[in-house]
Amino acid sequence: MPKAVVLGAGMVGSVIAADLAGDGEFTVTIADVSEDALSAAAARSEGRIATVHADLSLPAVIRRTVADADIVLGALPSPLGLRALQAVIEAGRHYCDISFMPEDPAELNGLAETRGVTAVVDCGVAPGLTNMLAGYAVAQLEGCRRLDIYVGGIPRRPRPPFYYKAAFSPADVIEEYTRPSRLVENGRVVVRDALSEVEPISFEGVGVLEAFNTDGLRSLIRTLDVPFMKEKTVRWPGHADIMRVFRETGLFSREPIIVHTVAVTPLEITSALLFPKWTYEPGEEDLTVLRVTAEAADRTLAWEMIDQYDAASGTSSMSRTTALPCAITARLIATGRFARRGVITPEQIGCEPGLLEHVLGELAARGVQVRTVP
Repeated sequence: MPKAVVLGAGMVGSVIAADLAGDGEFTVTIADVSEDALSAAAARSEGRIATVHADLSLPAVIRRTVADADIVLGALPSPLGLRALQAVIEAGRHYCDISFMPEDPAELNGLAETRGVTAVVDCGVAPGLTNMLAGYAVAQLEGCRRLDIYVGGIPRRPRPPFYYKAAFSPADVIEEYTRPSRLVENGRVVVRDALSEVEPISFEGVGVLEAFNTDGLRSLIRTLDVPFMKEKTVRWPGHADIMRVFRETGLFSREPIIVHTVAVTPLEITSALLFPKWTYEPGEEDLTVLRVTAEAADRTLAWEMIDQYDAASGTSSMSRTTALPCAITARLIATGRFARRGVITPEQIGCEPGLLEHVLGELAARGVQVRTVP
């Protein structure tokens, strides 16, 4: 039986492990430095996974942890993403990763090809599922001129002052609010501030939300030849204004400041303060909304998803919609159905005949519905 190793036992990694262990086709091990997270992950999978206590900030530990794996799945915080990717490739293991790493993982493509490794990166919901839809659309549309992506995870019932809660690390959310946003206009890359160009957007049954620029296009900028492309993050109205105030005040800064002779990092303090306020209470409902539209001169392709908290499993929508594309894609790699070597982006999977339909079908079987918009 093939062995899967999941790096990171947090809110997403635990869902990945539970999904892989669900049908008995894999033996599954999950690794993390937190004993509490490992215990929670084991409970989620009803005891069907093994746990390993490991400091995954150390590449040597990662190489040792994955040494006998047939497939490795990454669910680590973004600052650890590139080091983990390199360590898994050096170990010669196939990889599927959701880390929203700030670096360009393509720099490791040559190493992955040399080691005969398939390493799919950015394989969550966005980036991830949105990229697959974009890749499929561009492959289907002759002369695709425009690609618009809107996506976000939000609480079902927003509460002031933030109108937001996070299903993953607040530091990773803040990264989206500070990193300059790249868009494509008239075939050229332009840069805008994150949280800029706020616009209203409506989803049926949800209401009017707001969308603003974040650096979500990532690999799509270099892999797709589309003259106009943008991705915007979706939140409840009012959130962007508050986050801009925080950012301009310096609360998201990584540069240490001196307070009463003590050096402190504003981002670390802000993250520590926000985490309890942005953490979902047990049973608190969330939503994930997504809309992808691709336009050519004579044809438009569009998809929409409105996913909700799964009360039966006690799983947040954002955790599930991020974890499942990764788990489904890892199965494609492990079974040899997707065998291209190198560092692979999800849009390359979407371009492969039949693979997007497979992913959407597997998502639907797990209760995540992505519908075609007429």
